[in-house]
Amino acid sequence: MSIVTSEPVPRPGILDIAAYVPGKEHAPGVARVFKLSSNETPLGASPKAIDAFKQAAGNLELYPDGQAMALREAIASVHGLNVANIMCGNGSDELLGLLCHVYLGTGDEAIITEHGFLVYKIQIMGAGATVVEVKEKDRTVDVDAILAAVTDKTKMVFIANPGNPTGTYVPVADIRRLHAGLPKSVILVLDAAYAEYVRKNDYEAGLELVSSNRNVVMTRTFSKVYGLAALRIGWMYGPAGILDALNRVRGPFNMNAPAIAAGAAAIRDQAFVEKAVEHNNLWQGKLTHALETIGLKVTPSVANFVLIHFPDVDGKRAPEADAFLTSRGYILRAVRGYGFPNALRMTIGSEEANRGVIETLGEFMGKSA
Repeated sequence: MSIVTSEPVPRPGILDIAAYVPGKEHAPGVARVFKLSSNETPLGASPKAIDAFKQAAGNLELYPDGQAMALREAIASVHGLNVANIMCGNGSDELLGLLCHVYLGTGDEAIITEHGFLVYKIQIMGAGATVVEVKEKDRTVDVDAILAAVTDKTKMVFIANPGNPTGTYVPVADIRRLHAGLPKSVILVLDAAYAEYVRKNDYEAGLELVSSNRNVVMTRTFSKVYGLAALRIGWMYGPAGILDALNRVRGPFNMNAPAIAAGAAAIRDQAFVEKAVEHNNLWQGKLTHALETIGLKVTPSVANFVLIHFPDVDGKRAPEADAFLTSRGYILRAVRGYGFPNALRMTIGSEEANRGVIETLGEFMGKSA
């Protein structure tokens, strides 16, 4: 007997999903605001990307290239890849969602780590599958814990490398060990959104592992170092079989024309990218040292943000620090939802913004850097 309802009802499980909450953007009553909550680059976009965007605006009546060939060819050229193994999307979020939609269903399991990107959990649950969350070790992905959690129901493993909001990374040897321990039927998803910032000899984003296997994909984004967050550009490098399956359900025009043009120009302007990375490397060290000098703990980061831990002392915890910073116009990211109720994540911003946060937190802590 069917049950009559007074309104449409989502399928079971959908209303159990906690919606993603972006970093806040506003500080009411403050004249000037420094938004350091979304890991946006302080250098903005390449002038070449901006010019390409403006030129594309002259043909807004035309549908975009459904294959995003100009962008895929630019990515392939810069990274030395086969263009056929590249897929572009409306942000890497869309590509992660497609993976879950195509490869997960009721009764399947997908593994994430305790401080991993919240979108993984949302997309897994959205596909009707079961989320299996494993503990990290020292705020870093624990390969052995993941392998111990694999069952015959496991269909996918998500790794953010570097991690967000931790900024830690997994060396390539451990990523390879993880892959070797997974069944061939399990897809290893390497989310390398911050790969361009990493300057470690034992790190790889995943290109080589994808090239030599059928069950590994790597996702990247133009929202961070390339400064194109407003355009929502993501890309995936994956084996032919997986991309063929995703392309069967991907929206036919999932990329807009200005984004395709701007993305292609941005990735070819590697000199601009290097400036962004140099700025990040400089301030990553300066910020960490200054914040530790005033009595705060900072998780060592290889990305364009730092995770700041506050004392477990009345009046000096993260929520109070967040309110104090916001009142001065500095917006950081509260990360309670990621398992860090007493920490804030700070995007490495402009010199002015960085110095302002150091000074403000020094005042909050009653110390100076």
